[in-house]
Amino acid sequence: MKLTPEQKQEIADQQSQKNPTKRVTSLELEKILYEALPVLDHGFIRVIDYMGDDSSIVQSARVSYGKGTKKVSTDEGLIKYLMRHWHSTPFEMCEIKYHVKLPIFIARQWIRHRTANVNEYSARYSILDKEFYIPSKEQLSAQSTINRQGRGNLITGDQAEEVLQILKDDATRTYDNYEKMLNERFDGSTIDENKAGLARELARMNLTLNSYTQWYWKTDLLNLLNFLFLRADSHAQYEIRVYADKMLETVKKWVPITHAAFLDYRIGAVHVSAKGKKVIQQMVNGKKVDIENSGLSKREWNELMTSFGFTEKIV
Repeated sequence: MKLTPEQKQEIADQQSQKNPTKRVTSLELEKILYEALPVLDHGFIRVIDYMGDDSSIVQSARVSYGKGTKKVSTDEGLIKYLMRHWHSTPFEMCEIKYHVKLPIFIARQWIRHRTANVNEYSARYSILDKEFYIPSKEQLSAQSTINRQGRGNLITGDQAEEVLQILKDDATRTYDNYEKMLNERFDGSTIDENKAGLARELARMNLTLNSYTQWYWKTDLLNLLNFLFLRADSHAQYEIRVYADKMLETVKKWVPITHAAFLDYRIGAVHVSAKGKKVIQQMVNGKKVDIENSGLSKREWNELMTSFGFTEKIV
């Protein structure tokens, strides 16, 4: 990830601000406020602003006037209780705003979470940066044979080299044509003084989906955790998962008690159906249970066995 001198200066200016406040602040999050945290080859996550901390969640749950003489352990117990019993409203009292730079194809997947305020970089107004996401060889996988939207075995050797070259060549060629249609380079210089450039809102249609875009993304803590529950999951697409993992690190700095409860009761938890629960109860009580008498489908059975680390999977 490269930052321009202008971007580095902007971050330095923002971090040098001195703004005394009576609002609650998170000391650990303050340390990385405005900092560009690298993701993928050219992307980043920046925390731009936030409101509230763990105590704000507790305050909302109790409708009290502040921290008073309460102990941190008391807050921890309540937040665990709220998370454990899916009492969600108090988590809406905290908000956070991110500045995200990401490939367009990931942005289109991300925007399906319709629970945030979003303002995206406008390619109608400005020229997109000449930067493209090119995956590493370790991320070049074939289509999964059992999951229509997932990855399978790794592609290696000459085929991997060919795929990478195609991605690089196509992105470079379409961007060069983008500049030609605009009659303008990404640095603002004109290509041919005797030609008029095509409107930016039209020229942008030629760009590949691995081009980078940027946006400001503001959401409350509840919806952020819902996003992270899905996108930090091991089954999520790698390219969006690395953004989710980086955001999860910022949540730990912002609301550490909530972060720990989230890992315990959401990320690390196992959610089973009523039938699945009955199977586990029978197994605990020593009853022999298999797929034939479980009432589960083959996929349900395998998912249940995997969740609890059993080896009785059906191939």
